[in-house]
Amino acid sequence: MIRWRRGEVIRIRREWPGAVELDVTTEDGSARALAYPALVGRPEPGDAVLLNTTALAMGLGTGGYAMVVAVPDRLPEDPHGPGHLVKARYTPLQATVLGADEQDSPFHEVLRDADSLDGMPVIIADLHSALPAILCGLYGSHPPGRPSPPDGAGSPEPDARDRAEPADHRPARVAYVMLDGGALPAWFSMSCAQLKEAGWLSGVITVGQAFGGDVEAVTSHTGLLAARHVLGADVAIVTQGPGNLGTGTRWGFSGVSAGEAINAVAVLGGRPVAALRVSESDRRERHIGVSHHSLTAYGRVALAPAQIAVPRLPGEFGRRVAEQAAALAVRHELVQVPVDGLYEALQGSPVRLSTMGRGLDEDLAYFLASAAAGRHAASLLS
Repeated sequence: MIRWRRGEVIRIRREWPGAVELDVTTEDGSARALAYPALVGRPEPGDAVLLNTTALAMGLGTGGYAMVVAVPDRLPEDPHGPGHLVKARYTPLQATVLGADEQDSPFHEVLRDADSLDGMPVIIADLHSALPAILCGLYGSHPPGRPSPPDGAGSPEPDARDRAEPADHRPARVAYVMLDGGALPAWFSMSCAQLKEAGWLSGVITVGQAFGGDVEAVTSHTGLLAARHVLGADVAIVTQGPGNLGTGTRWGFSGVSAGEAINAVAVLGGRPVAALRVSESDRRERHIGVSHHSLTAYGRVALAPAQIAVPRLPGEFGRRVAEQAAALAVRHELVQVPVDGLYEALQGSPVRLSTMGRGLDEDLAYFLASAAAGRHAASLLS
């Protein structure tokens, strides 16, 4: 289950908030490693480290690091302060965090009786790579400046639902609710760190077993409520963390949580907007056009209605996407969203756009579909 290795830190390659990337040597040779200082302390060149090399041996793309489990000769200090939520529970690296919804939190009173998102638009997507693309569509040609720190830490005819231009009103605050279907530490996502630095995200909320966000919450429900009532968000985006898990079966993929997120948003009085996972370049037939992930999560798992953003893509491929999406009209409202101007908006992303190793021009349809959901959500704020 776990490949254990002893190693030595050779050099620090780079770092971003919450994570340090290292070069290490082991009995197998040199390797790239990742450490989370909040968990294990900050390794330095010359330190001996205990490593989990399982993902490295498997050749995983997203998580292909040797993970630093401990710096045994220089352990970090014991944690201080409140916090009774245990995440990554009953694993060797279980960690205690302060949850926004727990009794010791300054926000406990706010969240104790909170029961509504007040109609806040919430954009739901399958993959973590959709996050920056959604933001590009949301902001369009008017990206935000760096915000102040948060106080707390049935298908109609296409023309009937046409959103010809992005809305003039732009949300002041956007919160990201990170589900636990992929990476558990939010620190793994360099995109999150860069989007916050650029002022495109007001904060990250980690829910379930995920941890390391600006705000911690027990469930997706309290995470959504914290987005609204703790971070003061105008819009929230919900996806899993990096590292989607799929098995090539109808139900065996971590993105089923996208359908469950629609249910949570609806029961809390939010306005769920679903981004389709679309690809013209994936080598797997089940993901060409509208991915079976979207068709299952939105068509079978989601029991509450949502607005599905259908990008108006050109040509035969665009017709294929529209036809596949039509299956979702049994429960949901399909909103045809034009994509004019979205390519230029995507080019302005403050982070590198990449999905399954493919960049913007290599799988343009994927990023346009995600940006279309952001564009539609912006129109709901006008």
